[in-house]
Amino acid sequence: MKFISLRNINKSFNEVQVLKDINLEIEEGDTLGILGRSGSGKSVLINMLRGTKEYEPDSGQMIFHVSVCPNCGRVESPSKEGEKCSNCDSTLEAKDIDFWNSERTEFAAIKRRIAIMLQRNFALYDEATVIENVLKAMGDNDQFENNLYQAIEILETVQMSHRITHIARDLSGGEKQRVVLARQIAKEPMLFLADEPTGTLDPQTAEALHQTLQESVKDEGITMVITSHWPEVMEQLADNVIWLEDGKLVQSGDPHKVVQEFLETVPLPQKVQDHKVGGPIVKLEDVKKHYYSIERGVVKAVDNVDLEVNEQEIFGLVGLSGAGKTTLTKMMTGITEPSSGSLEVKVGDDWVDMTLRGPMNRGRAMSYIGLLHQEFSLYPHRDVLGNLSDAISLNLPAEFAKMQAIHVLETVGFSSDKVQEILNKYPDELSAGERHRVAIAQVLIKEPNIVVLDEPTGTMDPITRVIVSDSILKARDDLKQTFIIISHDMDFVLDVCDRAALMRGGKILNIGKPEEIVNQLTSDEKEDMLRNN
Repeated sequence: MKFISLRNINKSFNEVQVLKDINLEIEEGDTLGILGRSGSGKSVLINMLRGTKEYEPDSGQMIFHVSVCPNCGRVESPSKEGEKCSNCDSTLEAKDIDFWNSERTEFAAIKRRIAIMLQRNFALYDEATVIENVLKAMGDNDQFENNLYQAIEILETVQMSHRITHIARDLSGGEKQRVVLARQIAKEPMLFLADEPTGTLDPQTAEALHQTLQESVKDEGITMVITSHWPEVMEQLADNVIWLEDGKLVQSGDPHKVVQEFLETVPLPQKVQDHKVGGPIVKLEDVKKHYYSIERGVVKAVDNVDLEVNEQEIFGLVGLSGAGKTTLTKMMTGITEPSSGSLEVKVGDDWVDMTLRGPMNRGRAMSYIGLLHQEFSLYPHRDVLGNLSDAISLNLPAEFAKMQAIHVLETVGFSSDKVQEILNKYPDELSAGERHRVAIAQVLIKEPNIVVLDEPTGTMDPITRVIVSDSILKARDDLKQTFIIISHDMDFVLDVCDRAALMRGGKILNIGKPEEIVNQLTSDEKEDMLRNN
């Protein structure tokens, strides 16, 4: 049945039109996929469907075809017409509601029946347990016992029943997203929105969450709208796909057909060529990082690692979750110190001992190392120019700081026209891919000698992924920087890295050309790390 009709929807921010005459029908029980590069309008459309105040359309209509209880006002999907209301036992009646032009009570009633998962906001009570988080989403304390059994069933559905008593803040990213999913399911939505829900997760965890969405939302007949930077997710989950480009709906229909036509527009990345690198800039000898756990005893997060990274080299650290990659780079960047071993970073002509604290030891080197963690965040109350200048204490005259900001934004792949457009925008006005590139620019503008990027392709659509791949190669050439890239994305490593190291269980198994590392991968690693294995 027809559920949501979008008619001539238009939306602008700061006089820039981001949605242009969108006409669309969403059927009840279907999953609609929204495909497009960063900045195409995907997240704007999702937030408009959610009823987020700042995303009210400038013109056009968003019609919800629903069933409404004439007594208590509860809203249900259109197929519920004629059934009894679950609140008051009155008979539900069909009604078309112009969402953004409706009465406040109708708007709120529809919004209560909409659930959403976002890519970077886990929206959990950090100090509460997993089961408490789900119970809080249910709200009705008078039905505690029934809610408890229902919450346990939902957590079993999302494969989190083994973590019921764990505190939310202690969960991994993938586990947090599954709890978010459980909370949204607990609200019994009639519409489920998923905006890049796996954008920051490794491929293995993302695939598990996609399967959970299939079983917990799609197979339950809940209408779903999903955006993803992974086109194959569109083919796996969506019944219909629309392709947005520069705010316009350019294609819609069969997922396989739309995905294939979209992929034909994705440019091929530049391949890393043999690049002349200098001598070592990072040296590790017999480095260990051991933790002690009452439950597990000695945990060897990093064990007997020997490694050298050369000046102006793009070096990849690859491996599955738990391999030790992030712990190793935390030691390289001075965030933590090794349990034993030698770790040195070259500054000018001097070698700095990163195992020693103090401003003349590792503190001296840390100012020359830039780190972009996969859970990056920009300053929300500063515009892009502010994020790239005064927000990071860049002590330069205002006009020179602006020139530097423009240069570094162009380095990470923004056109000169796009740079002028976004300089005075705030982070929440940018797409996820645009925010990611601004975050990389925020690292590069400090002119570090060594740049560490943790999962740099995590939230990116295929086109942005190519742009970032090319921008890393360009930054290496223009700014003479050394890059260390932590990644599950072996295809990306193949495109940009000169050498790579394969990690398992805290140890480095092999170092060599990325093509050589591919041959060392196990079948499980190939499945999770290669898109085209």
